[in-house]
Amino acid sequence: MSPLTLNLDTVNLSDEQFYHLCQNNSDLSFERNVRGELIIMSPVGGDSGKREADLITDLSIWNRQTNLGYTFSSSTVFKLPNGGDRSPDAAWIRRERYLALTPEQRRKFPPIAPDFVIELRSATDSLEQLRAKMREYMDAGVQLAWLINPQQQEVEIYRPQREVEVRSLPTELSGESILPGFSLNLDLYD
Repeated sequence: MSPLTLNLDTVNLSDEQFYHLCQNNSDLSFERNVRGELIIMSPVGGDSGKREADLITDLSIWNRQTNLGYTFSSSTVFKLPNGGDRSPDAAWIRRERYLALTPEQRRKFPPIAPDFVIELRSATDSLEQLRAKMREYMDAGVQLAWLINPQQQEVEIYRPQREVEVRSLPTELSGESILPGFSLNLDLYD
């Protein structure tokens, strides 16, 4: 099932109301885009779930070795500075930026744009909706983002004020200066 997008123009959920909606319906995954539309995300299948877990594992292993920041799963909602409430499949934030948040901000939906995000397209994801989500991330201040698209055997690399770079799979990605020393070999996507 594709994600369901609801236009809530007449409702205008506050941040607190959105937080409670998510908490009171923990069996569902919600996001809000910058236009305030509520997006109800469907669960992913086994292949996508395995790939997502592998990505988070690789990022977490690198982070444990460097201790430069914090890694987050797709269950984390970030309150982006541009107004969106988004949950990347994997995210990373530099240590000093995350620790600058108050304990209350870290406990709820952190009001911060990650430094790095990964989105993995599942069989039910609309490519255009994912690309719009990637643009939201970049507009919010994300420094590096990867959209992995196994269906088309491509990965799109997003950087601030630069054209999107598209590579064919398999490929090896670099964390560049954002994630120094991190690389991800994408040869496992058949």
